Amino acid sequence: MQRKWWQGAVVYQIYPRSFCDANGDGVGDLAGIIGKLDYLETLGVDAIWLSPVYRSPMDDNGYDISDYQDIAAEFGTLAQMETLIAEAGRRGIRIVMDLVVNHTSDEHPWFVDAKASKDSPYRDFYIWRQPGPDGGPPDDQRSYFGGSAWEYDAASGEYYFHLFSRRQPDLDWENPAVHEAVHRMMNWWLDKGIGGFRMDVIDLIGKEVDKQITADGPCLHGLLRQMHEATLAGRDVVTVGETWSATPEGARLYSDPARRELSMVFSFEHVTQTWDAEHGKWRSRPFELVAFKRVVSRWQAALAEAGWNSLFWSNHDLPRAVSKYGDEGRFRVESAKALATVLHGLRGTPYVYQGEEIGLVNPRFDSIDDYRDIETLNLYRERIAAGETHEAMMAGIRANGRDNARTPMPWDASEHGGFGKAAPWIRPNPDYAEVNVAAALADPDSVFHHYRRLIRLRKDEEALVLGDYRPLLDEHPEVFAYLRTLGGRRLAVVGNLSPRDVELALPAELESARVRCLIAHYDAPQSLSGRLALRPYEAFIVELAPPP
Repeated sequence: MQRKWWQGAVVYQIYPRSFCDANGDGVGDLAGIIGKLDYLETLGVDAIWLSPVYRSPMDDNGYDISDYQDIAAEFGTLAQMETLIAEAGRRGIRIVMDLVVNHTSDEHPWFVDAKASKDSPYRDFYIWRQPGPDGGPPDDQRSYFGGSAWEYDAASGEYYFHLFSRRQPDLDWENPAVHEAVHRMMNWWLDKGIGGFRMDVIDLIGKEVDKQITADGPCLHGLLRQMHEATLAGRDVVTVGETWSATPEGARLYSDPARRELSMVFSFEHVTQTWDAEHGKWRSRPFELVAFKRVVSRWQAALAEAGWNSLFWSNHDLPRAVSKYGDEGRFRVESAKALATVLHGLRGTPYVYQGEEIGLVNPRFDSIDDYRDIETLNLYRERIAAGETHEAMMAGIRANGRDNARTPMPWDASEHGGFGKAAPWIRPNPDYAEVNVAAALADPDSVFHHYRRLIRLRKDEEALVLGDYRPLLDEHPEVFAYLRTLGGRRLAVVGNLSPRDVELALPAELESARVRCLIAHYDAPQSLSGRLALRPYEAFIVELAPPP
């Protein structure tokens, strides 16, 4: 198949609020990002996914947008945004904007006008319903952030729908005027030279509220094809949809090139493997590698012929990868390298979340007062009121709360981790004096330099981009192993994802009297035969000699 630029790319996600504060107000900004572009060029990434920087009252840290065509003052100016696009492009890095069109802020002019009068041309940009028979909400649908999904507007006597905060009213995608307004805005950004969009909760825009269908509504794929034709067709850009509801089969509908919808989606089945069946992410289950591999292999197989996978361990909503899947203590560095190796060897586009490349871990704050995330705070209050204990909620927050990923990027060992001159908007990770970018750059054996070598390897090895995937050792509880093949070339990816020494009998597919090591973070293997001994969190990628 003809390779697209985004198939061979590695994408780096920046959460702007927490990346680098250039103006000393405690909040990361565009100038801070511009100042760190040389760092990202050294890492070798091809694109930056930028979490929202649009104008916003910041009820949900920018995912509540009040103006799609302007920049929030705390982040900078539109002129600085244009400079970022240009300066990143000069380094061969594209900017992927976060597209949040399931909802807006309640301060967006559309919603302000919609609330002012039932006769407003923007009234039907949003979802309004009469009260239920008892005068309360129209039905019992719930917000993902806790409480009812309906908010009463006393002035009009109606309720509006919000799947997230009450300050994030949902747009009504059954209204063609909404399509036209969003498509104009998308084209405005694309014309500025951005490299594409990450589409926030895009599986929710096809909702049918009266049938209580929120995700994967029957008109969803039609809306995406219409969006593609109106904005993306003929442009060399990437689109990745956030789709918590997606199945492997559904992901093919999104990302099959013949359907002209999206480049790929973020799927979360591997993430929810560690969530409790009843309590969700607020009560964790242990990481089980066999179940995890089963999920990964199913997605690899489903999108092998049509479609494309996104590959990620963490993002701004998820815990740090080392804390969830690796070892925060003795083997922090080794487990970070092993996790990176087995992820970047898969078929798909890898995403690196800021700080992942230096092996950051969850901060484990002591008090609920240290957290800033609206979801965390709302659910804490709601569940404590319902009888959950403080200790149980704090355990869930420390394991899976969204602020785990949002502590300031530690650039060095100075005050505030070199994030900026002022105290940051959220406390730094307590280990910033030891785990920071300056220390990682100075150590040739650091997690950073392992990521840099992995990213370079994907650029050099076509088999890692377009090769077939074949899982091995499916039932092994500690080892993740698979083959990538393209033409006559065979690459083996092997990783011990445990803090123990592991010895195993090699399957026939891995037997090779001679191998060429492409990357390893322990001793480079020279051959694979008989039994293989792996040290804690040892991982490598090797080219196998052709079979006799």
